[in-house]
Amino acid sequence: MSKEKVLFVNQEIMPYIPESEMSKAGLDLPKGIQERGYEVRTFMPKYGCINERRNQLHEVIRLSGMNLIIDDTDHPLIIKVATLQPARMQVYFIYNEDYFQRNPGKGLETEELPELNDERCIFFVRGTIETVKKLRWEASIVHCQGWLSALTPLYVKKVYADDPSFRGSKVVYSLYGSSFNGQLDPRFEEKLRMEGFSDDDLKSIAGRPVDFTALAKLALAHSDGVIIHTETVAQELLDFIEENKIPCLPYEGSFDVDKYAEFYKTL
Repeated sequence: MSKEKVLFVNQEIMPYIPESEMSKAGLDLPKGIQERGYEVRTFMPKYGCINERRNQLHEVIRLSGMNLIIDDTDHPLIIKVATLQPARMQVYFIYNEDYFQRNPGKGLETEELPELNDERCIFFVRGTIETVKKLRWEASIVHCQGWLSALTPLYVKKVYADDPSFRGSKVVYSLYGSSFNGQLDPRFEEKLRMEGFSDDDLKSIAGRPVDFTALAKLALAHSDGVIIHTETVAQELLDFIEENKIPCLPYEGSFDVDKYAEFYKTL
């Protein structure tokens, strides 16, 4: 019997990003799932603050070089990889200098250059999905962590629904207390339509400003399950999950990989 395959689309992973609730889960969850016999692939952005030499990143030439067109502009996709020891878990990094600067300063680009966050979301998610396709890897579960991964459920269920890598995939979205301030670019909806999404796909954000809550609802509406990782998740999102009868693993005060693995099996 072949191993179940889990694709992790992570906004943050320790030790590449300083420790936080999300970055720690970004490390511990894929590691724990791999230890339980699953085959995993893990992706995150290659932020400018990540030291490539210290973390032993190197470019994967055979996976790099594709141009992703966003808002009628070409953006080269560069894929880098590193191996986390002692777990021997590979981490793939999505990079493009338009969205992830070489030396942006001490903070992340999502905070220092927030005006690009809408396109940054699109690029990160599409870059991850296109790389998985190149790997000819079929994901049983696609687990998304962090708002930067929020478009993943939409792409998997709509644009890539018939692709062999994602045809049978179940999508899980993790909710944390972290968010972003303000709203995404006013043309976000227009840019998504250029990606091939229909009016029905985008009805929840049609003609409306897209803030963190609206983006999270868009992700949840296209997910097969949701995991609550903190007690600080907004009540509006919890109500949305209940109203739409989305299978949910509630927050119980501890990090339990076995419960997450069991939740995968229920989807």
